[in-house]
Amino acid sequence: MKMSFGLGTIVVMLWWASIAYAADPNPLQDFCVALHDNISDVFVNGKFCKNPNKVVAKDFLFEGLNIPGNTSNQFGFIVTPVNVNQLPGLNTLGVSLARLDFAKYGINPPHTHPRATEALFLLKGTLYVGFVTSNPADPNQRNKLFAQYLKPGDVYVFPQGLIHFQFNVGKTEAVAFAGFGSQNPGTITIANAVFGSDPKIDPIVLAKAFQVEKKIIKYLQAQFWPNLTY
Repeated sequence: MKMSFGLGTIVVMLWWASIAYAADPNPLQDFCVALHDNISDVFVNGKFCKNPNKVVAKDFLFEGLNIPGNTSNQFGFIVTPVNVNQLPGLNTLGVSLARLDFAKYGINPPHTHPRATEALFLLKGTLYVGFVTSNPADPNQRNKLFAQYLKPGDVYVFPQGLIHFQFNVGKTEAVAFAGFGSQNPGTITIANAVFGSDPKIDPIVLAKAFQVEKKIIKYLQAQFWPNLTY
C-alpha cells in the first residue's frame, strides 16, 4: 500500500513538472512559412504552414523599413511592425522586429508585450525610456521604475510582460528599431485597454480602482484611443 502510494506520488510530481517546464517547442523543420487561412476558424499557437515546395524567396522578405512612419496623431508616435503577420517567413522562428518613429515630444505610451522581451536600438534622437517591475516580494515596497535617457547608438532591454514606455525628449524627431523574442509579441497599451475597451468597463469599477470621480473616467472613455499594436 505504501509502495503504490509512493509510486503514484512520483507519477503525479513528474506530470506537474512536465507542465511547469513546458515551453514552445523548437522547430522540427528549416522553416514554416505562415499560410494565411481566411476560411478556417481553427487557431493554434502559430499559423498553418505553407507547402515547402511552394515557398519562394520573397516569403522571407519585408521591404520598406527605411520609410518613416506617419506620426501625425495625438501621441506623435507610430510603429511599423515586422512580425509574422507582415513577414510569413518568421513563423515558428521566435523573432520579430519593428521600426518606431517619434515626432518631437512624441510618446509610445505605457504598454506591455505579453509574449516577448524587447531590445530597443536608438538610431536617431534622444529618448527617455523605462519599465516598471511586477509585484514586489515585500508588500511594503512599491513597484520599482528602471529608467534611462538614450542617445543614438544605445540599446535598452525591456523584460517580457513588464509595463514600459519611450518618450522623445529631444528637439528633433527620433527613430528606433526594436527586436522581439517572439514571432508575434502582442501589445497591450494600458490606457487604450482600460479606457478604450469594447464594451466599456463599468465607470464605477474604474473610478474605484483609480480613486477618482466617475466623471473623469467617463471623460477618458469618450476619447479616441488609436490601435498601437505590434
